[in-house]
Amino acid sequence: MPRMPKRIKFRKQQRGKLRRNALRGNYVAFGDYGLQALEPHWVTARQIEAGRIAAQHFLRRQGKVYIRVFPDKPISKKPLETRMGKGKADTDFWAARVKRGTMLYEIAGVSEGIAKQAFARIAHKMPVRCRFVGRRLSV
Repeated sequence: MPRMPKRIKFRKQQRGKLRRNALRGNYVAFGDYGLQALEPHWVTARQIEAGRIAAQHFLRRQGKVYIRVFPDKPISKKPLETRMGKGKADTDFWAARVKRGTMLYEIAGVSEGIAKQAFARIAHKMPVRCRFVGRRLSV
């Protein structure tokens, strides 16, 4: 089932801009390897879920998949062939704001080759170009 917030303060939001690079959530924090976005975009809840299913189906219960983005932005859309006016439309779907450098998914407990293959399957489902990154060891 696609993810969405349990409750929100306001039903509708303005569109906003996706400028600059991600300052937070841009490094591998939980797993051993990560999938990093190289472009800014809205990633829908259905796309996030499709990536999760693709990874877990490939991994066959090995390792652990971490989802680092959450769809908390309501996107509204007017029905087709509707006249202008009459207020803002109802929420059509939920999306996560993804800036350049945001870590989308992480995997722990599998080898690098298997993680690369799993992330290749996830990347096919994403609307952004992605790259495979490993954990940086701090000295």
